[in-house]
Amino acid sequence: MAAATAITARQGNDQFRGVFSDTWAVTCTLNSASVADQSAGTDTVAVPGVVLGDVVIAMSAGVSEAGLVRRAYVSAAGTVTIATTNTTGGAVDLASTTVKLVIARIV
Repeated sequence: MAAATAITARQGNDQFRGVFSDTWAVTCTLNSASVADQSAGTDTVAVPGVVLGDVVIAMSAGVSEAGLVRRAYVSAAGTVTIATTNTTGGAVDLASTTVKLVIARIV
């Protein structure tokens, strides 16, 4: 498990007025640990202001994730967890990359 570094976030409600009461656009640098075949790993990103019940509506990474299953979710107040499941047939060690997240609080 690893924690993200170089985190920048922008909080606001510029779009989707009436649907979301708040939104966060997060950019961070993530260097995930190697994930063995048929295993899972997690990384965390500190995002001040998010709470349980907020939703991660988008995630992108600057590396190929072919064969991996990744999902991001708010796991605690101020914390987003990125879970990676490896079903590729061999260990995968993703390079350090920029990850972008869009998080929203539904009205």
